[in-house]
Amino acid sequence: MSDRQRGVRDGMESSEGDPRVVFLLGVVLSAGFAWTVVWGLDLLGAVAFSLGNVAAVALVLFALTYLVAMR
Repeated sequence: MSDRQRGVRDGMESSEGDPRVVFLLGVVLSAGFAWTVVWGLDLLGAVAFSLGNVAAVALVLFALTYLVAMR
């Protein structure tokens, strides 16, 4: 393995990234997944599709993901 490959690997393993990007990515992915879940539940007639329901599910998903990831 060359020195350059080791350097890149070491850099990738030690980098935590920008926390703002990680936060934004979590918000976007949680919102997208929440939209899909609420849409599917609306098709089944279990819950009404509304922005409030999507926001509530997204908030719960984001909070759970954040707690699990920060542990």
